[in-house]
Amino acid sequence: MGAGVQSSTLLALSAHGILPKVDYAIFADTGWEPQAVYAHLDRLEREIARPAGIPVLRVSSGNIRNDALDPDHRFASMPLYVLNQDGKQGMTRRQCTGEYKIKPIKKKVRDLLGYPYPQRIPKDVFVEQWVGISTDEFHRAKDADVKYMRNRHPLIDLDWSRSDCVRYLTSIGLADTPKSSCLGCPFHGNQQWRNIRDTSPEEWADVVAFDAAIRQGNARANAAGNRLLGQAYLHRSRVPLDEAPIDHVTAAEWAARQQNLDDQAAVVEELETGVVDGCSPWACRGSEPEPVQGDFGLAS
Repeated sequence: MGAGVQSSTLLALSAHGILPKVDYAIFADTGWEPQAVYAHLDRLEREIARPAGIPVLRVSSGNIRNDALDPDHRFASMPLYVLNQDGKQGMTRRQCTGEYKIKPIKKKVRDLLGYPYPQRIPKDVFVEQWVGISTDEFHRAKDADVKYMRNRHPLIDLDWSRSDCVRYLTSIGLADTPKSSCLGCPFHGNQQWRNIRDTSPEEWADVVAFDAAIRQGNARANAAGNRLLGQAYLHRSRVPLDEAPIDHVTAAEWAARQQNLDDQAAVVEELETGVVDGCSPWACRGSEPEPVQGDFGLAS
């Protein structure tokens, strides 16, 4: 449960008896979620999960922001936009989802099954894992990569789109459900960057400072002499975040405003740019990045 629109919908549908009652909801905390996400998660637990007897388990592999800036810490790279010395553009590899989302969830699932790593899990022991993918993202629905987890996609079974989820959440008083992703996720669109800047000055200062701090790559790689052969940025324009053209409104965003379909804006933006805000453990909503020379490696 990332505490975004789709996973919040799944939790509420289960808690209200529309779907079967789940045994647990697991939130993988990267340590750098927007305060709005943490506040929403607290509300979900207090008003939705706890009254229904559904435990919300919070797991973590560490703080992704701190790890990136710590020369003594192993770091799984974020998909940063890179401008190489020869002017060519690229992206660093995306390893953050696996390290900070999937890894701690798998660890908790093993613990719940009673077979912590490295114990072998019998083939007839498994969990049914609900993944919050709606019909507009059906192409992201995949089987789990381990036999002790079997993925199911109830929103697709219900034929619910993201818009259906928004309408349902609105009907139960959760219209303000935020998009779940790291505060400084490079896959943010201009609308999300503007929202941070205009509504949360402290968080905006935080991401601007982080953007400047990672210009030459992550601290562990630099300390090991594996420097980035170029400069890294959070914004796809590959300029410092506080100078990036985030006030530019894309045609897709404008069309959504004109049609008063704010709940569909992210879907429309994906059609135009290939990127939509939000982060799900088994369905990272960013496009697949191509590694570039000198990128953030998984430091050993």
